[in-house]
Amino acid sequence: MFHLSTTYRLFYLSSRLCAVKYIRVFLLLVSVLLTTVAGQAQSQPASEAAVTAAAAVPAPKRQLQALRITDAIKLDGDLNEAIWQQAPIATEFIQNRPNPGPREKHPTEVRILYDDANLYIGAVMHDVSQDSIMRELSERDNMGNTDFFGIFLDTYHDKINGYGFFITTGGVQADARYSPAGGEDFNWNAVWDSRTALRGTDWVAEVRIPYSAIRFSKAAEQLWGVNFMRQRKRDNQGFFWNEVKPAVDGFVNQWGELQGLKNIQPPLRLSLTPYVSGYVNHFPYNEQGTRNSSTSFNGGADVKWGINESFTLDATLVPDFGQVQSDNQVLNLSPFEVQFQENRQFFTEGTELFNKGNLFYSRRVGATPIGFGNVSDQLRAGEMGPDGQRRPGEAVVSNPGVTRLLNATKVSGRTSKGLGVGIFNALSNDVYATVRDSLDGRQRDVLTQPFSNYSIMVLDQSLKNNSYVSLINTNVTRWGSTYDANVTGGLFRFANKKNSYAIDGRVVYSRRRGNAFGSEERIDDQNGYKYRVGLSKISGNFTWSLSQGIESNTYNPNDLGILFGNNNINQSVNFSYNKYKPFWKVNNLYSFWGLDHTLLYKPTRYQGVNVYGGFNTTFTKSFLTTGMNVDANPVTHDYFEPRQYPLGDYYVRVPVNANVGGFLSTDYRKKLAWDLNAGVRWYAQDDRLPRARRMGYGWGVSPRYRVSNQLNFRYSLDWNLRENQIGYVNGGLDTSLPDDARFRDNHPDDVLLGRRRVLTVTNTVSGAYTFNNRMSLTIRTRHYTSTVNYRDFARLGKGGEEQLVDYRRNRDNTFNAFNVDAVYSWWFAPGSQVSIVWKNASSSFLEANEATPLYFDNLSTTINTPHNNNVSIKILYYLDYLMLKRRRA
Repeated sequence: MFHLSTTYRLFYLSSRLCAVKYIRVFLLLVSVLLTTVAGQAQSQPASEAAVTAAAAVPAPKRQLQALRITDAIKLDGDLNEAIWQQAPIATEFIQNRPNPGPREKHPTEVRILYDDANLYIGAVMHDVSQDSIMRELSERDNMGNTDFFGIFLDTYHDKINGYGFFITTGGVQADARYSPAGGEDFNWNAVWDSRTALRGTDWVAEVRIPYSAIRFSKAAEQLWGVNFMRQRKRDNQGFFWNEVKPAVDGFVNQWGELQGLKNIQPPLRLSLTPYVSGYVNHFPYNEQGTRNSSTSFNGGADVKWGINESFTLDATLVPDFGQVQSDNQVLNLSPFEVQFQENRQFFTEGTELFNKGNLFYSRRVGATPIGFGNVSDQLRAGEMGPDGQRRPGEAVVSNPGVTRLLNATKVSGRTSKGLGVGIFNALSNDVYATVRDSLDGRQRDVLTQPFSNYSIMVLDQSLKNNSYVSLINTNVTRWGSTYDANVTGGLFRFANKKNSYAIDGRVVYSRRRGNAFGSEERIDDQNGYKYRVGLSKISGNFTWSLSQGIESNTYNPNDLGILFGNNNINQSVNFSYNKYKPFWKVNNLYSFWGLDHTLLYKPTRYQGVNVYGGFNTTFTKSFLTTGMNVDANPVTHDYFEPRQYPLGDYYVRVPVNANVGGFLSTDYRKKLAWDLNAGVRWYAQDDRLPRARRMGYGWGVSPRYRVSNQLNFRYSLDWNLRENQIGYVNGGLDTSLPDDARFRDNHPDDVLLGRRRVLTVTNTVSGAYTFNNRMSLTIRTRHYTSTVNYRDFARLGKGGEEQLVDYRRNRDNTFNAFNVDAVYSWWFAPGSQVSIVWKNASSSFLEANEATPLYFDNLSTTINTPHNNNVSIKILYYLDYLMLKRRRA
């Protein structure tokens, strides 16, 4: 057991030593932890140890025979064709949760048929009554509070990559891809068909998966991996046909085998999805000569072409992403950028290969122009005329915040030998800001983003035992006299035959060449590297991992990736112990603990140590899930907060601190359910200056209410307070102002820090009404406010030295953001959709005396701030070559 005081003394003293001594201390701690765990393992009773060992061994592979048919199957949710009764049955499913191992009490029966164009799956889920079958409706890819049936296919039988197709009792579809890089990725969408029906005390699912929706080889006789899943939501039970053991590493490698597929040929996969869209936008400029309303019309298409049985080309021509959900804007006080979620379907669908190594941050494609923030520096300034009158200079008329793409294309697939290949390319046009001369009204354009090409190439070889090796390259080439960027990475993972231990690692090299945009200055991070290597136990109730890595001070993948600070050396050891079987009054127990140790890479200096742990569990009768986490940190040196580069001389000293937090979620099957969380971070007193102790508090509450199987609401409130936080004064210094100029004159090389109170409150309300399994209406409203109140200021010198200064400029500020996203969606045919979207957005940044921590004052300000309203309609129509060919025939 680690005690905070002991940990603090150990690492505070060691912070004065060299890097070699740090690593020795780290390895000593690892050896102590491993010895402790080994002793606990030896004391485990023999019978319990045998059961634990058996739980980490994959279940035997079941086999199912598919039956070829010649007559057509009518998809109606009624397996009344005689051929269904001739097909072999997959039954006797085995429970995976909440109690792994027992066979199902209410049988499931699955049969598979196939012909030259489709795979047909018929499933009957027996139950005790219709009241036992939960059937909430929801939008596509959202299961909701319902029973469902799932089909899993590993068409190349590589035991790593696969497809998932799900159908709920209400007929709502969901589909997913499975891969080591993406895990379970529900962003992938395929075009397939299904029907469900209630038949007495049973429910039936009938599914047709066209071969054009999946990829497989040309072999005369196919062997696929297959599995089926059933969820009985009433009892929160999940069952698999081929047992999936939670103590075994991997998912696809635990599927059974589908036999009997003969003489099927991968079809020509060619589809076109043209779209048209129209927008009406309104913003109350209320300025002479400026229209408050504007309209626009767009058209383009998405193309899918199966180049061969393994590879598919996806292209979007003149894409329109105006209907995606609004970003959650926040006040960013950190030295790093905010990472936003990707909501554009083209960049979320089928991208598992491109996400290998986390070198691709898709929001870079079509992002804010690189010269967006430098336009004001290129304006002609105002000047004093010969008549003594000041003449205004230029002003910005428009400065687009996004880069419009011309097109984007990706080619991806995997050969029968397990080689995955991915190629991605996107083009964006020049982007200009428009500025106007205030004297004569003349306008001119200022280039903010040159014509650019973004590309990615991936090679990913699947190996035995759930292993792989991968090579990834990303490249950004810009037209004109600015810089280009290239990143190349290699990854590997090798597991032993029993899939119980693995080593993994990566090596990445970044290369940038040219001048900074709009400058003659050469960029200074031309070459950089990163590596990480790890050893881990990956199966069993008890697992662990050791890893060590370095990011050099010039490593920079940010042109097509994202990085939150380089110049790091990191070592970590992590442990987890999980009980998957019910015991006492709970269904399971998941626990974790570990230690992270970080150094600055250049110069090699101490940064911090983090000791952490936690658990979560679900109670058997109430299905209440709860958990907690703790962590402790000795004195930490934050080299990034001062924003002084190169790193090494300046750092903010963070005192010893510890955090405890927890969460609670009630049973989602009930009409009213709650999610609650709370946490507190305590800091030791920093006696160097007469300042109050730092503290951090946070809590959140999120009730959800299901009015009916079609209508539901959810509310979320998050409250966070950081008291006496010490940080870089956001906004920096403006030497045109007296207080800032005085500080800079007196301390030309030092940094201004502020002691501040930061209060952040986020309210989100969402609701959904699902008309049927193809039509839904959703609305989401979010109000965010964050207020910063500065108490006093200090000068940060080299070596972490802080001294209070007489700085009196009011730096308080408040940021408010408000968004409404309302979406009506109708899938009127497979792959074809009409969507109508209304967006309402506003934001305000208040400074000095206008800033207020009072929530309702900020809410009033948000309501009275001008709002931008946007209404759009978009129509997509899916055209499949094979369907058109059959109709003509």
